[in-house]
Amino acid sequence: MWTLDVNALQSVPAAQGGSCIGPPKYRDTHPPNRTGVASGATRAALTQHFALHNNAADISAKEGSQETLATMIGMALGMLLARVTIGHPLAIWLSFLSLTMFHMYANYKAVRCLSLTTLNCERSSILLLHFMKTGGQVLSPEQVSDMEHVLPLWTTSWISKIPKFLHTRVHIGVRVSSLNHQEMTSLLHSARSHYKEAKYLLFEQKGAVSIVMHKDSTAANVLEAFLHALVMENLDGKDRSSHLESHSWMDKHYENFILKMIDNINTGKRGLLSEIAMQIWQE
Repeated sequence: MWTLDVNALQSVPAAQGGSCIGPPKYRDTHPPNRTGVASGATRAALTQHFALHNNAADISAKEGSQETLATMIGMALGMLLARVTIGHPLAIWLSFLSLTMFHMYANYKAVRCLSLTTLNCERSSILLLHFMKTGGQVLSPEQVSDMEHVLPLWTTSWISKIPKFLHTRVHIGVRVSSLNHQEMTSLLHSARSHYKEAKYLLFEQKGAVSIVMHKDSTAANVLEAFLHALVMENLDGKDRSSHLESHSWMDKHYENFILKMIDNINTGKRGLLSEIAMQIWQE
């Protein structure tokens, strides 16, 4: 409730002077606007994750009711704490800092309890690297969640359980217009040699693997391209013919890898991987 009032007050100067009006909300310079958009998107994704029986509306209603009750209890306790600590600056600051640290720790532990069954860049990298090292073993969502980073990589890289961050060296959706002459030549050579039937192109660019997607590519093509780039990056340095090695690996293991991932997801509903698997088999 208070955030809405603060945002309204911050919008007054922009409304009074036309020259002060900035870009759209999601690109605004005000932190409350950016955090509001991010929290809304995160809440929608988590609501969809917990809606195991296509009951997202029910989950959202219950979450709203619990949040309202928690807010009312918090306001009551806050007014009580303010009355107790009034006139004591040290007590006020200690209360503020301790409650803030507890709030951040509670949010961290709550996120750590999640075992999401959808794929992002880091989860894909964790799954694929383990699959290639063990010769066909696929981690469960719970195991991947334990290895996934909640904080930025630079804050936990020294204690990480993952020896490689393959996904940080893969760039997907690169525009052809952004390539220089040498990179364009390499891309055309790869297209003629290795990617005649694929709806994506891979090429090495500044120590990373870049992906150019076809305009008619599907979700299955995007996943295949990203995993192919991860395989290529993992094999890089072991053999000069990384394109041939990665193509050979994809032909032998890709479909088996996808099917094993789906078998490890016991959510009782068709998710993203199931839809992608159907597209793969139809192709």
